[in-house]
Formats: sequence, C-alpha cells, structure tokens
Amino acid sequence: MILKCIYTSFDDAVKDIKDGSTIMVGGFGLVGIPENLILALVDSKVKHLTVISNNCGVDDWGLGLLLQQKQIDKMIGSYVGENKEFERQFLSGELEVELVPQGTLAERIRAGGAGIPAFYTPAGVGTPIAEGREIRTFDNKEYVLQTALTADFSFVRAAVGDKFGNLIYNKTAQNFNPMMAAAGKVTIAEVEEIVEAGELDPNQIQTPGIYVQGLIEGRQEKRIEKRTIRQHA
Repeated sequence: MILKCIYTSFDDAVKDIKDGSTIMVGGFGLVGIPENLILALVDSKVKHLTVISNNCGVDDWGLGLLLQQKQIDKMIGSYVGENKEFERQFLSGELEVELVPQGTLAERIRAGGAGIPAFYTPAGVGTPIAEGREIRTFDNKEYVLQTALTADFSFVRAAVGDKFGNLIYNKTAQNFNPMMAAAGKVTIAEVEEIVEAGELDPNQIQTPGIYVQGLIEGRQEKRIEKRTIRQHA
C-alpha cells in the first residue's frame, strides 16, 4: 500500500502552513534547498514565520525571497552568509536572529528528531552563546546546556524518493536535510524523481519513509551561490 501524500502542486503542498508556524528548511547556502517549496511559500504570503536553517540563502533566491517579503519574524541559523537583506534586517531590529554554532545547530536538530530534549556541549562556553544557560563541569571541562529544536513543518530536498517516502540525497546536498526530516512534525520532501516503492536499494536509503508525510516532484534551477572560474594563462 502506498502511504504517502504525493502532491501535484507546490501551492497545495504548502497550503497548511499558517501564520506563526515554525519551519525547518534544508540546505547549505543554495545547495540542497527545497527551492520550489520556498517559492510556493513566498506566493502563499504566510507571515510571522520562525525559520530554522543553516543560513538564509542569498538576496534574490532561496530563503532570501521570504526575507524580502518580510515573511520571517525569527531566524535560527549558523551565519548571515551572503545575504545583505538578512544583515540589514538584523541590524535594524526588524528580524530576530538566534545565531548558533553550526555543529551545535546540527546536534540540536538531530536531538529534536531523536526525542532528546537537551544536551551539553563545550561549544560556546565563555562566549555570549552561553549567557543565561546552565553550565556544568564534566571531567574538569565546562559544558553549556543546549535545548533540542523541532518544527511544525520541515521542508527537505532529495534526489530520489519512492512512494513510501524513502529518500536518497545527492552527495553534499544531503547536508542538514536528513536530520530536519526527522525533527519536523510534518515533513514534505521535494524530490527530483519519484519512483515506485521497492525500486530503491534499501542499503542506500538515507531518510526512511517513516519521517516523511508528503512528497512532490519538481525541477530545480540549482543556482550557484558564488561562481569561481579559473583564468587561462
């Protein structure tokens, strides 16, 4: 039996996102982002979002489009990156930003998906990251308490998915996607190809279908964040 909701419209895939929702969005820079789901979210005009992602894309693509439309109230991520509008909104106080060390961000998301409410890490001890947080000492080393992250919805991007929701990613486009798939109450996967159940090699599956509630197939532009070319002699 095919269990997953397979959408034929990106607008339909995001129709249940309401104002004030918390959304995890996979990707690193522009690599592995669910770009069509993001575009549909822009078109939906939903507001007051809390977005959890490694960064906020660039000014004119990815999550940067949501920033342009003032649809994000709070961003939880690792760095500002190449996004000038992100920087402007942050410095002007228009956007609440929680910057988290990248490894800590990954572990907070992983913990959320695993049902672990909190953990201790040495990253950030003695810095503003640790202000107001519990500090404990283990084996003569200080650790700061970090809480797990979950979301109302997770948008992830995969290369291939089957109709059971099992996913395979393409190389480094895997990045934050698998852990976010596990940490969302509802996970929608944007995939480049949907195949029949049983066609994927079980040994190659990186996200089991138990974590995925919806699938949609779409073609991505796969823009390059910063193109570098070699000058010929």
